[in-house]
Amino acid sequence: MKKLLLLVLLSCLTIGISNYTYAQSGSKAATETVDEETNTGFGVLKKYFIDGGWFFMGIVLLCLIIGLAFCIERILTLNLLTSNPRKLLSKVESHLKNGDIEAAKKEAKGTRGPAASIIYQGLARSTDGGIDDVEKAVVNYGSVQMAKLERNLVWISLFIALAPMLGFMGTVIGMIGAFDAIEKAGDISPSLVAGGIKVALLTTLFGLIVAVFLQVFYNYIVSKIDSIVLGMEDASITFVDLLVNNKK
Repeated sequence: MKKLLLLVLLSCLTIGISNYTYAQSGSKAATETVDEETNTGFGVLKKYFIDGGWFFMGIVLLCLIIGLAFCIERILTLNLLTSNPRKLLSKVESHLKNGDIEAAKKEAKGTRGPAASIIYQGLARSTDGGIDDVEKAVVNYGSVQMAKLERNLVWISLFIALAPMLGFMGTVIGMIGAFDAIEKAGDISPSLVAGGIKVALLTTLFGLIVAVFLQVFYNYIVSKIDSIVLGMEDASITFVDLLVNNKK
């Protein structure tokens, strides 16, 4: 999984750097001519990105690329872990009724997903211990699976918070530069003030865009995790009930 994350991150970095280099190389033409393409949403966004300055805009872009890499890794991982616990429980119940615990363990081990892993751990404890041992194993291993599902979410949250903060910092620094230019000029020129404030606010704009973009992915990931956890808990309760009924 680390290799997958590294591959996604390198791909996003390559795309982002190539796009940023292309935007920088075309900055002169973009500022001198305003044609029909520039008036489109993407053209205006690209022009504003260039006008905002390479330093803070580059950092905000890096937050987007890295945050998006973590989002893609989580989405791919969670989709791979999504399974149908009820189908597995039906097969496990059939094996338990026949008294074949080893076949049930093999069935659980060959099924992907956290619910299957929990069922396998419970079956492994059922051969040596009682129902209490099985319940403890299910609860403990369920916590481990929860931690695995929520892996890297803290980094996505970090970049959601970091992008607008960096944007605000760029705005403050840009405003300081604008007032410094006014002080040196000794005159408040409308074009000087408006231009400086415009450039300063662009970093905040793009920081907020990045935060909103990543927040959408974050909410989708959280909802996916909640769905998997709900199925995992339901499967755990049903599994314990199956063991109790078959031990009577």
